[in-house]
Amino acid sequence: MSQTDIHSFNALYTRYYRKAFLFTKSFVHDESVAEDIVSESLIKLWENLKEENTDHADALLLTILKNKSLDHLKHEAIKAEAIHSMSNLNQRELEIRISTLQACDPEEIFSEEVKKIIADTLATLPEQTRRIFVMSRFQNKSNKEIAEELGITVKGVEYHITKALKPLRISLKDYLPILCFLLLIE
Repeated sequence: MSQTDIHSFNALYTRYYRKAFLFTKSFVHDESVAEDIVSESLIKLWENLKEENTDHADALLLTILKNKSLDHLKHEAIKAEAIHSMSNLNQRELEIRISTLQACDPEEIFSEEVKKIIADTLATLPEQTRRIFVMSRFQNKSNKEIAEELGITVKGVEYHITKALKPLRISLKDYLPILCFLLLIE
């Protein structure tokens, strides 16, 4: 870049920067964004003026500023819409969780039907598996306590609990929230 080019750009910058900045900031409401738009616009104006001399530099700069500001504002509108959509989605999901929890009836959860399904399913299990599962889930004993009481390893206890959970998951598939609550799936 020659000294003449630098001098001409500095003159252009000095002449238009403040006016262009105030114009742009009045629309984008962000000083740093306005500074960026003005800087890019002045460079574009300078490049256009180097290519072709015009008597309408003010109008050309205003057009460049307008278009760059519009691009920025449209981009912000798209971002705001995306955030709004995500917020609506989160709100709907929250409302679903609230209504589901409000519809949760403890009487129904602990109904005879569910108890019967659990009892019937547990009755199909081998004695050791059933006993370990009952100790874990209904007597609230830790795996370590069960292992010590029955003289087996903690891994053995975990195996039997997993073995019991498989048929219970199938039997209670229509009662998934109950299953999670009652059995604390591992």
